Amino acid sequence: MKNTWLIGIVGVVAVAVAAAALLGDSGTSDGKSDLSRLSAVSLIDYGGATVSLGSFEGTPLVVNAWAVWCPFCRAELPDFAALQEAFPDDITVIAIDRAESLEKAKGYTDELGISDKMVFLLDPKDDFYKEIGGFSMPETIFVDEAGNIVFHKRGPLTLEEMKSAVVQHLK
Repeated sequence: MKNTWLIGIVGVVAVAVAAAALLGDSGTSDGKSDLSRLSAVSLIDYGGATVSLGSFEGTPLVVNAWAVWCPFCRAELPDFAALQEAFPDDITVIAIDRAESLEKAKGYTDELGISDKMVFLLDPKDDFYKEIGGFSMPETIFVDEAGNIVFHKRGPLTLEEMKSAVVQHLK
């Protein structure tokens, strides 16, 4: 009986530790911010230049992982453009395409009429999604000025949910 109780406690602690890791702890164990860790991911802008998320250090960020094949992304991406328009001086909205070609991603955002409304980046190796512990689509992180992930949303967001998250976590 005693061993069963102890095994149960150990199991609960293990689940709690795993959940904290998946939900994005504020900061990392080595004292570096989440943004510092994510800066190691090599991304490419629509002009072909290599970009690091570290170049946005000191700016509150809303970073979305998306793909052309994701039906929720079609509805959500224009809302992210509207979010950037609603908070032009407070946040930077970045949408990172998951391992698709420039032609495919830009063709998609051109079709939606939003290619110039926010920052679009390509992740050829899908490293960003892996680094944030992605397992659903889309996935969005909110990063504060200090570079810490303060909110991680798995699945789609409405524009109202986006605005609320910005006010709650980034302003």
